[in-house]
Amino acid sequence: MISPTSFAYVADLLRRETAMLCEPGKEYLVEARLLPLARSAGQPDVDGYVALLGRDPSERAKAIDALTINETSWFRDLAPYQAFTEAMLPPLLEARAHVKHLEIWSAACSSGQEAYSLTMLLKENLPPGWTARIHATDVSTTMLERVRAGRYSQVEMNRGMPAQRLVTWFTRAGNEWEVSPELRSMVTTQHLNLAAPFPPMPVFDIVFLRNVLIYFDMDTKRDILRRVSTRISPDGFLLLGSSETTLDLDDAWTREAAGRVWMHRPRTAARPAAAARAPITAPALSQTGA
Repeated sequence: MISPTSFAYVADLLRRETAMLCEPGKEYLVEARLLPLARSAGQPDVDGYVALLGRDPSERAKAIDALTINETSWFRDLAPYQAFTEAMLPPLLEARAHVKHLEIWSAACSSGQEAYSLTMLLKENLPPGWTARIHATDVSTTMLERVRAGRYSQVEMNRGMPAQRLVTWFTRAGNEWEVSPELRSMVTTQHLNLAAPFPPMPVFDIVFLRNVLIYFDMDTKRDILRRVSTRISPDGFLLLGSSETTLDLDDAWTREAAGRVWMHRPRTAARPAAAARAPITAPALSQTGA
């Protein structure tokens, strides 16, 4: 097991480079993520590898990359995707009828399952003549390479991919499944550290920022939400993870219920009619298609 001294070094490194927290109790995770790198670098154990990090910038970059990879799945939790199709798309289709285009941000996109899940729903729900772009960002360059490749193992496909969508949008590529060129053409990638100043980006209609704020302290969460508010349209939508909220963090947002999830919107978008609208309680997404 990683020593307390090595763990403290890694936690400090992660905090300095990404602002992400790595609190006591996560030693097992650090050990699991760094052990393959230690072996690849010819180190006998993780402690030896951590000692190497202090003098090898390239290994530090690899370690940070490994430690910032998050688990994900297709159509994760289902309810947010139901809110996407039933509560977010309808008003935006009406409001954007003159441009027939949507810009969507998949922040902390990991290996791309969220971004490609959204492309499938867009293909199934956008009217003819409409286009959309998914802007997938992550702090991990390894994950961004995976998004661009659009290839997934059978184990990864088994995590939430409905059979009908698998047949429709993927083809076999050896032992992997490859996303169709049609879907890949809808996704752009960009390296982005949420805790650092944002690079030039579009103004987004919808932002998926799910299950990532939990890794930051309160001040960093507030700063991220403040900067996200500058990149979202006045009538846009922000979706956080089920355990995340803007409450007590940033009063620039208001909340609207959509079934079992909360949609966060710029406060300027709040309208009496919207506030009075009954929560949407449509059934969960079908596991065999939309």
